[in-house]
Amino acid sequence: MTAIKHALQRDIFTPNDERLLGIVNVCKAGKKKKNCFLCATVTTERPVQVKVVKVKKSDKGDFYKRQLTWELRDLREVDAKDASKENPEFDLHFEKAYKWVASSTAEKNSFISCIWKLNQRYLRKKVEFVNVSSQLLEELPKAEESVPSGESQSVAGGDEDALDDYQELSTREEQDIEGMMEMCEYAISNAEAFAEKLFKELQVLDGANIQSIMASEKQVNILMMLLDDALTEVDTIEGKLSSYEEMLQSVKEQMDQISQSNRLIQISNTNNGKLLDEIQFIVNYMDLSKGHIRALQEGDLTSPKGIEACINASEALLQCMNVALRPGHDKLMAVTQQQHLFAELRDTFARRLTNHLNNVFVHQGHDQSSTLSQHTAELTLPKHSPLHRDLLRYAKLMEWLKNTHREKYEGLSRTYVDYMSRLYDREIKDFFEVAKIKMAGTSKEAKGKFATLPRKESALKQETESLHGSSGKLTGSTSSLNKLTVQGSNSRRSQSSSLLDMGNMSASDLDVADRTKFDKIFEQVLSELEPLCLAEQDFISKFFKLQQHMTVAPPLAQPETEETDGSMPSRNPPLAEHRHSLSSEKDMVRLMMTNIFHSIDTELNSLIALGDKIDSFHSLYMLVKMSHHVWTAENVDPASFLSTTLGNVLVTVKRNFDKCISGQIRQMEEVKISKKSKVGILSFVTGFEEFAELAETIFRNAERRGDLDKAYVKLIRAVFMNVEKVANESQKTPRDVVMMENFHHIFSTLSRLKISCLDAERREAKHKYTDHLQSYVINSLGQPLEKLNHFFEGVEARVAQGVREEEVSYQLAFNKQELRKVIKEYPGKEVKKGLDNLYKKVDKHLCEEESLLQVVWHSMQDEFIRQYKHFEDLIGRCYPGSGITMEFTIQDMLEYFSSIAQSH
Repeated sequence: MTAIKHALQRDIFTPNDERLLGIVNVCKAGKKKKNCFLCATVTTERPVQVKVVKVKKSDKGDFYKRQLTWELRDLREVDAKDASKENPEFDLHFEKAYKWVASSTAEKNSFISCIWKLNQRYLRKKVEFVNVSSQLLEELPKAEESVPSGESQSVAGGDEDALDDYQELSTREEQDIEGMMEMCEYAISNAEAFAEKLFKELQVLDGANIQSIMASEKQVNILMMLLDDALTEVDTIEGKLSSYEEMLQSVKEQMDQISQSNRLIQISNTNNGKLLDEIQFIVNYMDLSKGHIRALQEGDLTSPKGIEACINASEALLQCMNVALRPGHDKLMAVTQQQHLFAELRDTFARRLTNHLNNVFVHQGHDQSSTLSQHTAELTLPKHSPLHRDLLRYAKLMEWLKNTHREKYEGLSRTYVDYMSRLYDREIKDFFEVAKIKMAGTSKEAKGKFATLPRKESALKQETESLHGSSGKLTGSTSSLNKLTVQGSNSRRSQSSSLLDMGNMSASDLDVADRTKFDKIFEQVLSELEPLCLAEQDFISKFFKLQQHMTVAPPLAQPETEETDGSMPSRNPPLAEHRHSLSSEKDMVRLMMTNIFHSIDTELNSLIALGDKIDSFHSLYMLVKMSHHVWTAENVDPASFLSTTLGNVLVTVKRNFDKCISGQIRQMEEVKISKKSKVGILSFVTGFEEFAELAETIFRNAERRGDLDKAYVKLIRAVFMNVEKVANESQKTPRDVVMMENFHHIFSTLSRLKISCLDAERREAKHKYTDHLQSYVINSLGQPLEKLNHFFEGVEARVAQGVREEEVSYQLAFNKQELRKVIKEYPGKEVKKGLDNLYKKVDKHLCEEESLLQVVWHSMQDEFIRQYKHFEDLIGRCYPGSGITMEFTIQDMLEYFSSIAQSH
């Protein structure tokens, strides 16, 4: 090991100005043994840096190299595993724990000892040594005791090297040595002579010291005598001190008695002070003024001043009752009497307050009926802000009641919900009945009759009862409703099977003003309901204090049979089943709102069903309006009653919208065409155009634009499919004409409306229109020059079979004589006659509303010229030098086409 240490010092550490102090041969625990060395080093330059270096042999094994280096100040813990038994394993905890196994326990102990000594000398932050024998750590302190503090001392490694005892010379010693060396000029050149001279001088000094000691013996004897006299004086002084101590002992006993008396007096004063504090505490915090007592017992709950006095008195009473009594106060008679008085005042005032608010709720539930007809005739809902403003004066008293009498507070909550639900039921039902009358378009006379007739005898009431239901769907017979809603409109409704013919009305004949009127009515209904619900929810939150304590029990979750003081039993459904589902006061507010406005959901669904029955396209208006109001309500409070209710109704509206789209698609599939008349532009194609124009107007900047885009895609795909279906079934009109005209109309519609989601369908429609136009032109042009077409088709077939073009004229059926014979059959007059017949036939095929005749005729002209040039090219290639030409020229053809178009 010594040889390895010297080799490492020479090869690795000396070049880096480091000194190797400790070394141990180790390998990693739990892995294949790959030996390496852990070395403890210090730098030779100041400030001294202490490091732990991992050294291993190179792969070739001929020299050592450094692998890892750690600063000793980063070492947090050294774990020797076992302090009592020999164990070669140990851990060094730097930024992570490194587990090592030494080649021997002695090497491990020597290395740990070296680390400990270096830590003690150079580091302020001490490393924690765990499971290390105390004997192993005792060597360094003993060595340090023999060395004066401040002197530098090096630390030995883990081998037999002893500690270096070198000490630096002090300044005075350096000066003495320099003076002595100056006196002896040969001190440097002849060290042995200088040392011998020093040794002789040392012997002379030792002799002088011995003589001095012997001469001072007399003085030592004198000093001993003086010490004996001093001892005698000390004994005398000790005797006097003993007498003084006895005297002080008696004084101490007297002072103890005085101190005891003073302590008892202090305890008495302290007790008296504490008693006074307790009395003042009770008097200050449990004393209620006579004015507050009078206000609680007989205060006026109708005037603002009386309410303010009651609020102050109730707060003072609650403060007195909630005083945190100290231990033992409850045993005092005065405290017990005050608490009894407070309880009586609390019960008295709670009873008075409950009775008064019960009367207010009952009166309000019956007082609004006189103004209902006035408000509903104008399609507005009565405002409850005056009642809310009056009741909010009692909000603090309700909070007091909530904290003191939970039963009465819950009873008031149920009473309020009970009577306000009755009031809102009447107002909302009358409001929706008028909305249905206006929506159905009844006469002013009918409205007047409705305003004067009892509700049970109202014809509209009887008609709309069939629309009521939890799901808002139509139930029962609808014949009577049809009489009401369709009255006055049958004269202008056709029995067309167009795309828009849904339900009992044809939307193509429906007056635009009727839809605008419906839109305004529906928007008015939602605009009236929204502030009504928001105002009531805000009032409930403030009045019943449902925004402060988020974990109180729901006030409405009580059995139905429980009655409040002076109030009627609740007629609402039992709400105890909701107790487990309410985790916050927002749920309580929503539950109260649900019970107060339980008719809104039914009435809205009924109104939506009526609008959908009148005209299925009303679902477009309703989807846009309802989506906007749901979005507005969610921005205010996503979990509010209004947001939840409108969201549920929006599902119904979206279902009606989807049903409307499905119905239109179903009508497309059921379209039948006449076998005796030409097809023209199909009804559902024009119907889609009307639908798209209407929808684009309604859904401009709407939140639910995505729903319309999906409906567009469904409808246009159905239109495409059914156009092809009708074209295939058409007997009188050619398939190409049906496809060309209808897809041209679809392309024009989509190009005009610029519906971005249908760009692909617009391109597809243009492609289909162009293809079928070309196909129709080619098939139609084959008729005026039928034999000539057949002849040249045969020529092309022979060339395709491999016959050389200049040899085609030698074919018996296609020689020059046959060609001249065919050409003579088509002089210019015959060609013009055939083209005139073709024009009449095309005119008979095409419909007037699409105006494609000139387009088709111009395309035929271009195609005819192309065929003419093709025939001339074939004649020139297959019959070269024959001099055969057509009986008419291109200029003749242009004149034929132009004159035919002008003549018609």
